[in-house]
Amino acid sequence: MTVDRLLPTRDAEDLLDLTRTVADRELAPVAARHEREESYPEGLFAVLGEVGLLGLPYPEEEGGGGQPYEVYLQVLEELAARWAAVAVATSVHTLACFPVATYGSAEQRERWLPDMLEGRLIGGYSLSEPHAGSDAAAIVCKARPIADGYRITGTKAWITHGGKADFYALFARTGEGGRGISCFLAPGEAEGLAFGRPEAKMGLNAVPTTSAFWDGAVLDRDRLIGAEGQGLAIALSALDSGRLGIAACATGLAQAALDAAVEYANERTTFGRRIVDHQGLGFLLADMAAAVDSARATYLDAARRRDLGRPYSRQASVAKLIATDAAMKVTTDAVQVFGGAGYTREFPVERYMREAKIMQIFEGTNQIQRMVIARSFTHPEK
Repeated sequence: MTVDRLLPTRDAEDLLDLTRTVADRELAPVAARHEREESYPEGLFAVLGEVGLLGLPYPEEEGGGGQPYEVYLQVLEELAARWAAVAVATSVHTLACFPVATYGSAEQRERWLPDMLEGRLIGGYSLSEPHAGSDAAAIVCKARPIADGYRITGTKAWITHGGKADFYALFARTGEGGRGISCFLAPGEAEGLAFGRPEAKMGLNAVPTTSAFWDGAVLDRDRLIGAEGQGLAIALSALDSGRLGIAACATGLAQAALDAAVEYANERTTFGRRIVDHQGLGFLLADMAAAVDSARATYLDAARRRDLGRPYSRQASVAKLIATDAAMKVTTDAVQVFGGAGYTREFPVERYMREAKIMQIFEGTNQIQRMVIARSFTHPEK
């Protein structure tokens, strides 16, 4: 089903039409096969970059699309409705571009941003560690200053596009005693950098998630983004935007599950009636639709605040919480609508259900989102 969207401009409507066309042609026909075979879609992100979908919320003069977040997130939702793994990787790429775009020097932006935003370089985000996931301040990976730059030592974990990305937004401890955290633009291929085997995941299997092992790799000094010790502030400000990306992906996934359930309920008959005509099933579908619409409304509210330059951290956490919980419930209910058939791999809803679970975990677990929301009552945003 095509979502009836309220878009701010005719250009935005055209962009969504383009997104649907590309997603229906390039994503939808091959998603199930790649997920089943756990095979990476080589060349696909280059296609998304060529049509301008990988740098949408960044300035046109630096290679981006110049789109408000309100529009960019709806593009992500359309991608996720066809293939959640690709949409999540697109969101992560946008997140990985954030440090250079927001904190990079004029020289750094000129040197790297066009290739990043136009999709010639694909990015990953390297913040988490084996014992530092939601608690970003607990990372121990070190960047020791040396004469010509920084020597990186440590292990990173849960990197979307790990081993495939061309660059990583890397966060490591710097300064005397490693007290501060700094941000680096790390190349995907560096001597002393190795990646682990892709994680055997519950879902989103077409795009690898790996650990990274930094064994004394040297980064040039101009790879430092922002000032030494500014990394945690960069990471946390980026995550507000990243949470909105995941909220949009979760909403798209839930919309796909709802569409599949509605189609099946209109075709399947029991006791001489379509199952959609049974009140119990109809009410279930109504609750699913209400959850999807509510999720979309929350992420759009946060995005519009961001576009207006207003505080939106609490609203980003609300959107991530509401949208990902909705995706988990809606995909589970979609399996229920299909009955026994929904538990088989003949239909996509079992995959949607598996893919929804991680949405409640990455970019800060939903328990962390509740902490952020609760903290806003005693530490209001300015």
